[in-house]
Amino acid sequence: MFTLTAFRKYRNCIVQCLQVSLLRSHLSINKKMPFFRYPDVRRDNRVIDVYHGIPVADPYRWLENPDSEETREFIEKQNAMTTPYIDSCEFKQSIIECLTSVWNYPKVSSPQLHGTKYYQLKNSGLQNQSVMYKFEQLNGRGQIFLDPNTFSEDGTVAMVAYMFSLDGKTLAYGVSTSGSDWIDINFRDTDTGDDYPETLQKVKYSFLSWAEDNTTCFYAAYLDQTGKTDGSETETSTNQKLYCHKLGTPQSEDVVIVEFDDPEIRCQTTISDCREYLVLTPVKGCKNNLLSFCHLKDVTTITGKLPVTPIVTEFKSDFEFVANNGSKFIFLTNHNAPNYQLIEIDFNNYAEENWKVVIPEHSRDVLDWAKPINGYFIVTCYIRDVKDTLSLYSMDNYQKVLEFPLPHGSVSGFSGKRDDSRMFFGFTSFLIPYDIYTVDFTEEPLNLVKWHQTVLPNFNPDNYICKQVFYSAIDGTQIPMSIVHKKNLVMEGENPCLLYGYGGFNVTIGPSFSVSRLVFMDKFNGIFAVANIRGGGEYGEKWHNAGRFKNKQLVFDDFQRAAWYLIDKDYTCSEKLTIQGASNGGLLVAACINQQPYLYGCALCLVGVLDMLRYHKFTIGYAWKSDYGCSDDAGQFDYLFKYSPLHNIKRPTEKGIVEYPATLLLTGDHDDRVVPLHSYKFIAELQYKVGQSYDQTKPLLIRIDTNSGHGAGKPTSKLIEEQAEMLCFMQKSLNLQYFD
Repeated sequence: MFTLTAFRKYRNCIVQCLQVSLLRSHLSINKKMPFFRYPDVRRDNRVIDVYHGIPVADPYRWLENPDSEETREFIEKQNAMTTPYIDSCEFKQSIIECLTSVWNYPKVSSPQLHGTKYYQLKNSGLQNQSVMYKFEQLNGRGQIFLDPNTFSEDGTVAMVAYMFSLDGKTLAYGVSTSGSDWIDINFRDTDTGDDYPETLQKVKYSFLSWAEDNTTCFYAAYLDQTGKTDGSETETSTNQKLYCHKLGTPQSEDVVIVEFDDPEIRCQTTISDCREYLVLTPVKGCKNNLLSFCHLKDVTTITGKLPVTPIVTEFKSDFEFVANNGSKFIFLTNHNAPNYQLIEIDFNNYAEENWKVVIPEHSRDVLDWAKPINGYFIVTCYIRDVKDTLSLYSMDNYQKVLEFPLPHGSVSGFSGKRDDSRMFFGFTSFLIPYDIYTVDFTEEPLNLVKWHQTVLPNFNPDNYICKQVFYSAIDGTQIPMSIVHKKNLVMEGENPCLLYGYGGFNVTIGPSFSVSRLVFMDKFNGIFAVANIRGGGEYGEKWHNAGRFKNKQLVFDDFQRAAWYLIDKDYTCSEKLTIQGASNGGLLVAACINQQPYLYGCALCLVGVLDMLRYHKFTIGYAWKSDYGCSDDAGQFDYLFKYSPLHNIKRPTEKGIVEYPATLLLTGDHDDRVVPLHSYKFIAELQYKVGQSYDQTKPLLIRIDTNSGHGAGKPTSKLIEEQAEMLCFMQKSLNLQYFD
């Protein structure tokens, strides 16, 4: 239940909105003109789909064609309206300079040992892409080994994945152009620094694994796909196959080793610790995979399909390879364990009744990942109330050896293989940019040592407060939320606040550092909050399932309750509250402004999934059916249609709806994960149905970036530009005070 204070604020918010609406009606008797004149976008009212007997109009279907001249004209006109609005922010140049200044600090990754050399990614501060360095000794002076900044002048060609051969003599690295999910795999000799002549193309949603001979590798690709494969296409990618490649030979000589009857299956491969087994984990959606293996010792020469032994033949649980001792394999799984556990499967006796639990699931903490290290140890990372904890287990008896002391934050960038005697990992939080810790297993006792600390000039974390609160959902469930702000900020219900959420696909939104959020707190006296709503992985599979399929409305309810909490506790008010989300989080933002537009002053919807009736028809959208459901199913259509952002836009004054918050959509023309047509169609409908109302005074705009995708590999220059424009949009739309 809301408190009395919250009820009064809710009542006052509605009263103020109605008063403004009545005033506008009075003033508009003689002149009913919208506040913004949006581009004219053609509506084709002839396009009507019938879902299970229900007709649904789709007047902007033509915007699904990215190559038409009309779509290109739409993009130009929309950007031509958005750019001047953002440029009119009087503090834009100052915001850009501030972001650039704060962003300009050295960044490094955890060092990795491959063969006899160490490798590390470094960025001097404002380089578009991080550079890979090679070190003869861990603390020695490194030399540039691979510089992605040389791939293109504007930084839009990026290295997005890499894998060293087992002996460390060859690097396979994946290159993406304009942020596309398509990657080309190249190979580099680590001694000479020269690339091999071949390139593996049409690789997507997978990478590769190396065989024991260090010249054979396995990868998944869509070599049969025709048409464009540059990231601007919308066609679905199906019929992925596994291939075997021999180093130094052209891709045309690669052979298919595994293919599947189901065209939607994608597959990852892993080489076992003993190098004798190829482990396959085919997946169809975004959860639950099959499990099979090939004993490579039984294969003398690979000339065709491999003999594969299936173990798990139904999509019911997740299985992730961790380590093996001979034929006994350790897997991380949620099989009979919603909080995940480690099990042992003997590949010589793999019937389910013979599976053995070696590290049982925790009653509350969620086992996020596990890695082998130093022979017979396993490092585990558990999520405990959205805080990562790191522990060490012995593989001799699977008992905990110790738990490493860590502050509240997130572990990332783990570095260390089973035969390594030293491990590294990165650590970040809302107030810790990125520290690197190490454990040397040759020393006794084992100690966690901070190996590197990132320092930002003029940044003192002691000047800020970061706390975690729990608020009640509609059904009484306690939802965690992190809140960060300057220490001496006065809470009188008038502060600008940025609320972020995701809520889907079993993804945990842990604490992380952000330059743009720091600038928001410093220059606007802003408050930043992250609501860890259901649908994510913060509390395991039950938390995830509580926000899937027909339960998706609970995700939106949780987020709206977070907004009410921030208002009720005097952190902010609806007029100063901005909500933000990307991808599935973009769906969250769009659904929430449809349902409670009066609750927010501003909305930032990044690369959102917005047409819930047709999302599965484009690129990889079909894989999301495991979270959303599909409109082809009558029962699932019913709940999808009820919340689909594109189909639930309401004109102000319609059914008591007041004006929408200032809304900025962001997408990229090469986003082949969530194709930009979602944003195109949504903004067209929003401007038509809401923007033409004289009750709508706040802007409804879209920013369409060129040579840009879903986010991976985006160059620093584009990141700064994008963050600056969002801050400018917030400042301009909410009339926020800027403290220079």
